[in-house]
Amino acid sequence: MKEFKEIRDDQIRIIGEDSGGKKPQPRKAWVIIISVSSLILVGLIILLTSIFKENPAKPLPPEPVIFEPIIEAEPVEYRRIGTDVDSLALGFIEIRDTVINDIPFKIYLPHNADMSLHIGKMNRVDRNIIFAAQAADVRADNGGIVGAFVLNGEPKAWGLSKKGFCASIDGKITIGCADNSPLFEEATEKGGYFFRQYPLVKDGQPVENKQRGKSIRRAICDRQGEIFMVETETQESFHDFSQALADLGVDQAVYLVGSSAFGWAIDENDVVHRFGIEDVRRWSKNKVREQMLKNTSYIIWKRK
Repeated sequence: MKEFKEIRDDQIRIIGEDSGGKKPQPRKAWVIIISVSSLILVGLIILLTSIFKENPAKPLPPEPVIFEPIIEAEPVEYRRIGTDVDSLALGFIEIRDTVINDIPFKIYLPHNADMSLHIGKMNRVDRNIIFAAQAADVRADNGGIVGAFVLNGEPKAWGLSKKGFCASIDGKITIGCADNSPLFEEATEKGGYFFRQYPLVKDGQPVENKQRGKSIRRAICDRQGEIFMVETETQESFHDFSQALADLGVDQAVYLVGSSAFGWAIDENDVVHRFGIEDVRRWSKNKVREQMLKNTSYIIWKRK
């Protein structure tokens, strides 16, 4: 027992002491943890790098752009102003009332009728004439017609003082605005009609005129091939009248003599609607104005 005890004490002593008699420094756990973690991190980096090379990541789609949608205006369907009428029906003037830009209008739409011109006193009892209104202006000094004028193929006046024109040749009516128009010569050659007046609307745009003041206004218009006459029920300027016609959708329009100039229309019930003042007499240099009626011109529509 004594020997065993001595031996054991010696062994314990040897294990607990080094050759120099100093105690050893214990390993710290965090050193081991950091080393292991570093090895794992390096391994993950290598693995992810190899996976990315084989399967590169796809770029993310761009985020949608937020914006106000563009709303395209729907095309406006063209509608005729007048009603459809049996071609065998007796000719008449369809009269419609409307308001454009706070301006009350009367619209006169001819049905089953032909347009022509007339100079001088009108036969007001002729029931074949369903519409009549003064067309060209008359000079105050000599009573002549202002602007080019062709009556049934015969030139009655020449001049380009007014750029607007209206022609009726072989039953086709043309309204426009130009310094020169071949329709004057064509009307002369084919027995047609032609006159000039102030232009009001050209290609859908209002035309400015120098005339000032307000009055009852009248015009002949072309709206996508539909020909009609209009009259304001209130006194208006040229500017407001032209703008209202353009807003009505008129493509071309020229002026007809307004103010108190006399005229009439016969509706589908054969009722006569008169406008202006009938048989106005005005004195000029001690002469009655009625002496100048021989050069007063009218645009008329006759039943076919």
